Amino acid sequence: MKIVVDKNIPFIQKPLEGLGEIVYLKGDAITPEVMRDADILLTRTRTRCDSRLLDGSRCSFIGTATIGTDHIDLGYCKEKGITVANAPGCNAPGVAQYVLSAAKTILKPGEKFSDKTIGIIGVGNVGSLVKKWAESLGMKVLLNDPPKFGDSAINTPLDVIAAECDVITVHTPMVKAGEHPTYHLIGSEFLRKVARKPLLINSARGGVIDTQAVKAALVNGTLSAVAIDCWEGEPEIDCDLLENALIATPHIAGYSYEGKVRATQMTLGALADHLASSGITLPALDIRLNPVPESITPEMLDYDILADTQALKAVNRTPQLPTTFESLRNNYNLRHEPGQ
Repeated sequence: MKIVVDKNIPFIQKPLEGLGEIVYLKGDAITPEVMRDADILLTRTRTRCDSRLLDGSRCSFIGTATIGTDHIDLGYCKEKGITVANAPGCNAPGVAQYVLSAAKTILKPGEKFSDKTIGIIGVGNVGSLVKKWAESLGMKVLLNDPPKFGDSAINTPLDVIAAECDVITVHTPMVKAGEHPTYHLIGSEFLRKVARKPLLINSARGGVIDTQAVKAALVNGTLSAVAIDCWEGEPEIDCDLLENALIATPHIAGYSYEGKVRATQMTLGALADHLASSGITLPALDIRLNPVPESITPEMLDYDILADTQALKAVNRTPQLPTTFESLRNNYNLRHEPGQ
């Protein structure tokens, strides 16, 4: 059995020992030639899993140590009988920590979280935890998620989110078609309705925001500040947006130690279920974590989000920017979540 593994998935090597041929590669080095005789692929977002990669391969299982599956052609995998597993919710506490740490940076002397209203667009695993923790800090919370809430009273229209919020954070998947597309959801139409010069946070997917529209909103003062972790065109990110963002990070919002442990545990658990039918036993990753806290205090938000920003801004407008973006992401010093 041959297993191809993204070398940047942490904690994964020991449980895989003795399973067969294990090939560790950077995500962008996983090619059709590598996959031709591979049975299993364990990956992250930097490997596009589609017909170009997998045609002619005997791969029967793809496990991605991420919450999203945008990089996987699910229709193709279903057609070819390839089992796909992801790690939903694994990094929710890390992203919630990032969002509320970003919100903390805009508090002026004498201001408290309870003085602010936060609008959460997308209320899945991440958005739900942001809601819970924001409420525990005393923030007023408005929610928008039509697929989840329909027309219920809890589903605040985007127009109201735009008009009434001091902080707006997006936690949707990237969807270009269908009833509820999210591509450029935060664009010129939405931004024209913004009233309170909010902080806009994107730690979801790069394409959820329209880069050009957001840059214009910063210039004309519609937005007071932005915190961007997910960028259009990564790692070839927009230098003007990087320069003008209050917070700018290399897609590491969910990069906590605990989140990485959860992601790897969930990926290995799904692989264990897949291999069980062949009589193969896979040991679990035995790392114990504390429960995710139900509430937090401002003192628990001690993550230095501005230090991560300075590291990326230091290489803006240099030829090294794309390479450094990937290096900062792949070699990130994993922080601990609140309560851990």
